[in-house]
Amino acid sequence: MKKKFGMVLPIVLLTYFLILLDNSIIFTGTVKIAAELNLDARALSWVSNAYSLTFGGLLLAMGRAGDLFGRKNIFIVGLFVFAIGSLAVGVSNSDLAIIIARAFQGIGSSILAPSTLALIMDAYKEEMRTKAIGYYGATAGLGGISGLILGGWIADAFSWRYGFLINVPIAIVVALLSIKYIPKSKVTSGKIDYVGTLLSVIGMATLVYSIVGESGNFVSLAISVLAFVILVLIERKVSQPLLPLKIFANRERSGAYIARFIFMGAMFSYWFLTPQAMQNALHFSTLMAGFSFIPMSIPQFISGMRSADLSARFGNTKILIMGITLSLIGLLIPTFISINHGYWLVVALPMVLLGFGQGLTLSPLTVAGVAHTGPEIAGAASGVVNTTHQIGSSVGLSLIVAMTSGIKSPAILYQHAMILDSLLVGIALLIVIIVIYPATREED
Repeated sequence: MKKKFGMVLPIVLLTYFLILLDNSIIFTGTVKIAAELNLDARALSWVSNAYSLTFGGLLLAMGRAGDLFGRKNIFIVGLFVFAIGSLAVGVSNSDLAIIIARAFQGIGSSILAPSTLALIMDAYKEEMRTKAIGYYGATAGLGGISGLILGGWIADAFSWRYGFLINVPIAIVVALLSIKYIPKSKVTSGKIDYVGTLLSVIGMATLVYSIVGESGNFVSLAISVLAFVILVLIERKVSQPLLPLKIFANRERSGAYIARFIFMGAMFSYWFLTPQAMQNALHFSTLMAGFSFIPMSIPQFISGMRSADLSARFGNTKILIMGITLSLIGLLIPTFISINHGYWLVVALPMVLLGFGQGLTLSPLTVAGVAHTGPEIAGAASGVVNTTHQIGSSVGLSLIVAMTSGIKSPAILYQHAMILDSLLVGIALLIVIIVIYPATREED
């Protein structure tokens, strides 16, 4: 008899979709947000980075909080915090207000994200778990692309603000469903590593500021390095570390974290810059820019849904290599051909390749990131998967915005950004081939 997923997986995927949707919905509305709130390129990048930093910086601590206070309880709290943050973004009337509101929204997401993957790990075993993680990975890409499409439609037909205000009733409905259908979670004894949490937030925030900040960049970088060094030294000694260092002992997991960090830096930059390029270089409307991502969304959905079956047949790492290679080919096209040559050749064709590529990359990276984990480190490994996803996105975007901010021509700026994106994805591919692939062959 075929086992059924029940209600836990739909609730988890809907919540994860909502988080990713909201993180990307801001992209197609960036031109209108910048015009309405008078934001320059760096301030606009901080609207995304403020969210990513609190999201990524608190993920590990919130994952631990789920262990201590019950994942169901923390999950429901996170939904309400996320709803309040979304409301604050929707009513923001200045650059400072929207950046602070986005940071608060990121706190809600940091509570939700580790709970989503951990609830899957708790609810499903073996083949069911692999399939559930496959759907989770497919949602990772689909949520981002759907956010671009939905964001473009909402910003053009109504206002970019409604893209955030709509989260409030949805989050409340999901919270009510969670109360009814998610089983009570086990609670473990212990405490949160507050020092480790503080150091991780400081390290990540100063790292991003060292890239996009207008002054004190080297000081910020030094503080970041110092914070991470102290964090590692402390985590080696505390009895209940925020980040158990033994999760990095496995080469497959470590390689997956590094590859995801770099890969998401490239993809997040692509999602951020492509809608702007279509509006500024091709003179698309916000609505057109959003719907222009359809050539990516359909292939990504198809490949993401099939990735678990393909991995079972050919091996997780081989599918991962195929996915990153397709993504790299997709990014190389706009590096050699200017966007002025038109949408179909320079945007739509690469999007098809990127759609298949991302669908075959994100799920296998998630599987590799939690591979060979026992109950004692499964939660921490899930937290690191989400942390590298968010912080990699923020660092990659910050780096590419900083390196292209002086370019005035929209077409040249986009081409240079795609060169940098291609370089990042090429590095991620090398990490998979050099680190992850040999590790999985040894296990076989």
